[in-house]
Amino acid sequence: MTDKTEISLYLAAPRGFCAGVDRAIKIVELALQKYGAPVYVRHEIVHNKFVVDGLREKGAVFVEELDDCPDDRPVIFSAHGVPKSIPAEAARREMLFVDATCPLVSKVHIEAERHHQNGLQMAMIGHAGHPETIGTMGQLPEGEVLLVETPADVEKLQVRDPKKLAFITQTTLSIDDTAEIVAALKARFPAIVGPHKEDICYATTNRQEAVKAMAPLIDALLVIGAPNSSNSQRLVEVGRAKGCAYAQLVQRATDIDWRALDGVRAVGITAGASAPEELVEEVIAAFKARYVVTMELVETAKERVEFKVPRVLRESA
Repeated sequence: MTDKTEISLYLAAPRGFCAGVDRAIKIVELALQKYGAPVYVRHEIVHNKFVVDGLREKGAVFVEELDDCPDDRPVIFSAHGVPKSIPAEAARREMLFVDATCPLVSKVHIEAERHHQNGLQMAMIGHAGHPETIGTMGQLPEGEVLLVETPADVEKLQVRDPKKLAFITQTTLSIDDTAEIVAALKARFPAIVGPHKEDICYATTNRQEAVKAMAPLIDALLVIGAPNSSNSQRLVEVGRAKGCAYAQLVQRATDIDWRALDGVRAVGITAGASAPEELVEEVIAAFKARYVVTMELVETAKERVEFKVPRVLRESA
């Protein structure tokens, strides 16, 4: 006999690492193999403390600025992308640098460049202060990319020429919130040019869709991810918007508020794009220690995307 109560766990699929995060982590690991420690990384390679701490133990040194790096050690730029001035400064200092920018973020950078060459000013839908937004806006001269965070920002937007305007977006936003801002931009600037293909990346979209599919089945949602991870925070918001009375971001199993789950019979579990599967397994194990658990997968897509690491590291590997 057991006095444990029963609980159903619904696991979202896809969840956790995306191809861009996977590639960025591999880049740091391969650089450590090829060049030895220390290898410097400008900004957290991905937004996850567990991952960053693991790489730090292997010899990665995380810094916020290029000024904090010596000239004679390799430096890696994070998956979120960097302003153009950063690689230019690294080249000026004759540093060995490897760019781990996610290829889907690079796609937005190329798009911004193209709009600029066509004489268009840009509105960027994104979050102020997020490294991806800083990196994308930093691809072009000051004033060429204007940040909008809400439909209200669209009303206040001062543009050079309403007929020569395009929009781009951060790759990790909520699809539904972004759609509202896009609608506001199109209403105010009918001639605005949008991306050929959605800027919000496949992984962000897929993880949000899985949460939407899971929401009607659960009483509570746990999103495993870091507080500074945009895509993880969006998953919590999507859960709440779809009627999850309790949706919480947890970094690890130790962060779970068990009292808040009192009386809950069905819990959804997902993980942001920079959270490793190990942490999902840790959370499941914590539930199994307290409850009689039944598990079900809620799968809305299969991901087969892979991104190659830069050639300079493939050669050594």
